[in-house]
Amino acid sequence: MKQIYLNTLTIIAAFISATGAAKAQSFDFDMSKPQPVYCNETGSGYDILPAPDKKHAADPYYFSVKVPDGNYLVRVTLGGKKNSNTTLRAEGRRLMMDNITTSKSKETRVVSFVVNKRSPLIDEKRRVKIKEREKDYLAWDDKLTLEVNGSNPAVKSIHIERTDVPTIYLCGNSTVVDQNFEPWASWGQMITRWFDDGVAVSNHAESGLTARTFIDSFRLEKILSTLKAGDYVFVEFGHNDEKEKRAGDGAWYHYQYQLKIFVDKVRDKGAEIVFCTPTQRRFFEKDNKTIRNTHGDFPAAMKMVAELEKVPVIDLNGMTKTLFETMGFEDSKRLLVHYPANTFPNQPNALADNTHFNTFGAYEVAKCVVMGIKTLNLPLVQHLRSDWKDFTPEHPDDWKVFKWAPAKISELTKPDGN
Repeated sequence: MKQIYLNTLTIIAAFISATGAAKAQSFDFDMSKPQPVYCNETGSGYDILPAPDKKHAADPYYFSVKVPDGNYLVRVTLGGKKNSNTTLRAEGRRLMMDNITTSKSKETRVVSFVVNKRSPLIDEKRRVKIKEREKDYLAWDDKLTLEVNGSNPAVKSIHIERTDVPTIYLCGNSTVVDQNFEPWASWGQMITRWFDDGVAVSNHAESGLTARTFIDSFRLEKILSTLKAGDYVFVEFGHNDEKEKRAGDGAWYHYQYQLKIFVDKVRDKGAEIVFCTPTQRRFFEKDNKTIRNTHGDFPAAMKMVAELEKVPVIDLNGMTKTLFETMGFEDSKRLLVHYPANTFPNQPNALADNTHFNTFGAYEVAKCVVMGIKTLNLPLVQHLRSDWKDFTPEHPDDWKVFKWAPAKISELTKPDGN
């Protein structure tokens, strides 16, 4: 009995020590010096693409660090011998900072942001039921991965350390998820651009999910395992829920019932919940001027739950309707995955998707979400970056001047759901 007791103490002490080490964990990398190629043994290094060399010094690259789940402050020093333009993304193409320039005259700039890293593990007995397609997602592995991109990227050093900041958890479908591959994108991976290093964004959305299947795959449980007072949970469903056909399904019972589960579970943890009505599909009426509501009663059903439960609402359904109609029948295609054949490698056929956003469209919808946060006057507004400029869907950005450094990885397969 004494030996069992001592062994138990040893295990507890080891766990406390490991937990403390994880919280105190920090890394520094001098990117002006050679770095290894990533492997489990080294725990850090160039990843995904071939390591850059002198001949390809201006090429994009990925750099990964093996870390436990959590939020990590990333501080990047930029600058080089030539004029540089650098875009920084994390995990599944989450935009952190874009088009940062430095001159060749020894100019350096330091930028910082917080990256949330997670794995499917919830506890010793439970794991998130990720889809087969998700198994290769950078967001579900055991690494924090940075993508260094831009017309001439120049990173001098990278500092990474564990941090404890409020977290915005995102729940939703293909209009919210971190889309891993060009040309697909969602607002959840763009909104990160507008928050400073005082807040983290943890995107748990996945293509094709409904409110029910999100819960059934233990994604809400994963969020609840780390959710705390001061955190936020943003919920956008509807695109796929409206296609469920079981007995009792529909906007006014089943959908509302699931939304109520989100409200109760989140508030039980002392956190705040925000609803986002589903983004519109680009479905114009015969006049080619007016967007038809393809979501039926679902936006109204969400608003009813919000009113009854006093949940703040960001009306993305209304804002994206205005955005599509303002841009018009033709230019609104610039918000979505509409591309002629051979725009991307191995693309013999044109792409014409009226549901899923491209990078520009996702960028614009993310701005709609930020404006919703501002309109609601949520405390999160104090963490908006100083370069944020107010936005209205009646006056969208000019797609002709939008500058995006494409990732080197593309995928022509349409995301699940519609």
